[in-house]
Amino acid sequence: MHLQEETKRSEKTYQGKVFYVTKDQAELEDGKLVQRDVVHHSGGVCVVPLTDKGTVLMVQQFRYPMQQVTLEVPAGKIEPGEDPAECGRRELSEEAGRTCERYTYLGKLFPTPAYDTEVIHMYLAEKLSRPTAQNLDEGEFLDVTELPLEEAVQMVMEDQIPDAKTQIALLKTYFLLQQRKNS
Repeated sequence: MHLQEETKRSEKTYQGKVFYVTKDQAELEDGKLVQRDVVHHSGGVCVVPLTDKGTVLMVQQFRYPMQQVTLEVPAGKIEPGEDPAECGRRELSEEAGRTCERYTYLGKLFPTPAYDTEVIHMYLAEKLSRPTAQNLDEGEFLDVTELPLEEAVQMVMEDQIPDAKTQIALLKTYFLLQQRKNS
């Protein structure tokens, strides 16, 4: 049982629109019991829409918990039972008004594994369609902006894009494109 914890008891303490919280009792490898508070989330996706001219479509939106406008790649919550790839295509269409011919899985990330079950799947979308109208969710307000990929990566490195999923997806995209160039 090295580096494992066994759940002994779990009690739902909060049910929200996007997640729920449990107060768990877990047994450590030395037999001690500890409390673990866990946020349960159905997961999410993010998509790096890369144009043929090497620019990235990004969205600006107000993030209430941070009380500021953030610059992010299009992203969204996976509905229960929804395929992550299809969710990413849906979010690309809804937020950026685009579809794509080439869709590459960039991997997954655990944004806060110490207390949250959320897994975010990352995709690169290339060979984008012409823009169409956004189809935003009710209560969703965002602006689409376009930046050269290199500029977006530089903004990540200069701490101007603090969103974790956006940082990782942009850096993975940049690295993948460098690998393609060198092969």
